[in-house]
Amino acid sequence: MDRREQGLLRTDPVPEEGEDVAATISATETLSEEEQEELRRELAKVEEEIQTLSQVLAAKEKYLAEIKRKLGINSLQELKQNIAKGWQDVTATSAYKKTSETLSQAGQKASAAFSSVGSVITKKLEDVKNSPTFKSFEEKVENLKSKVGGTKPAGGDFGEVLNSTANASAGAPEPLPEQMQANP
Repeated sequence: MDRREQGLLRTDPVPEEGEDVAATISATETLSEEEQEELRRELAKVEEEIQTLSQVLAAKEKYLAEIKRKLGINSLQELKQNIAKGWQDVTATSAYKKTSETLSQAGQKASAAFSSVGSVITKKLEDVKNSPTFKSFEEKVENLKSKVGGTKPAGGDFGEVLNSTANASAGAPEPLPEQMQANP
């Protein structure tokens, strides 16, 4: 192996772009004029290859844009396709599937909980309606209705009693029994 090939196989750090090459060569390592000239030629060759590749890439990008224009693909359509593809990729992940499954189960449990709460509330309202206190209140409202309205017999449901009482209040006030006796 010649010295150039050995240099390529060394594990010394390679300078990054913009980094001073001279700073990376140790003071004890010196290059002969011939080696320096060879490196300069190699450097020029690599820079020329980079320039060529940049030109080829620019030409390919221009050609790509022309093909898209001919196909009628614009930036908005491309964005839509990228978003759709991205969403498809997300929904295919196991994390998404697990999360979706967990949320579905949580929704089912919440629905069952709301249903049972609704049943409990309905039962409690039925209990209140059947309680002695409510029955007593209902009877008092019916008595009041018969005194105020006087035309319908006592009975009916609570809603009817409230409606008729409200209607009687909204109409012309009827004289109270004491007033009727005072004005013969």
